[in-house]
Amino acid sequence: MPVDADAVFAAEWTRAADGVFERIAARVVIVDGDRRVLLMRASGGEGHGDGEATFWFTVGGGLADGEDERAGAVREAHEETGVALDPDGLIGPIARRIPTFTFLGRTCRQDERLYLAHVPAGTPVSTGGWTDVETAVMETLTWWPLDELRQTDATIYPPDLGDRVAALVDHGWDGTTPMCE
Repeated sequence: MPVDADAVFAAEWTRAADGVFERIAARVVIVDGDRRVLLMRASGGEGHGDGEATFWFTVGGGLADGEDERAGAVREAHEETGVALDPDGLIGPIARRIPTFTFLGRTCRQDERLYLAHVPAGTPVSTGGWTDVETAVMETLTWWPLDELRQTDATIYPPDLGDRVAALVDHGWDGTTPMCE
């Protein structure tokens, strides 16, 4: 089903003075008891993506007007993965990033806060809550073993995700929110 880009941008984004579409987003790095990270995969190309062949990224998305970051992160996680999280159980924000990318043929800038969530090994996931836009641009959800994530040549956003998550899992969160790529 084709996506109406004009409708998507009218509902979810604002246009900055420089012409770039902007929004605030919350993302969740979901780690299970087997030290695996849940990531989504999309492909770039005509109409969506950032031009890369295939890329992986964390769960999450734009916040509704006035929505709390934690509430938005939990809502997005449930919509995109079927995993129900408790906002009070989120750790962080563990990082902040402000990527610029092409989405549905438009230049976008997204101010993201990343949170960490722990779930039991074997937690089931589902794409049943994907919106029409998500169905059009995303391909799958996959649990990545943390050691594999740290060593892969695949394109992952943020690029240092494996090392960042390993440090958090092994040593805990130090209370800071560093910027990342």
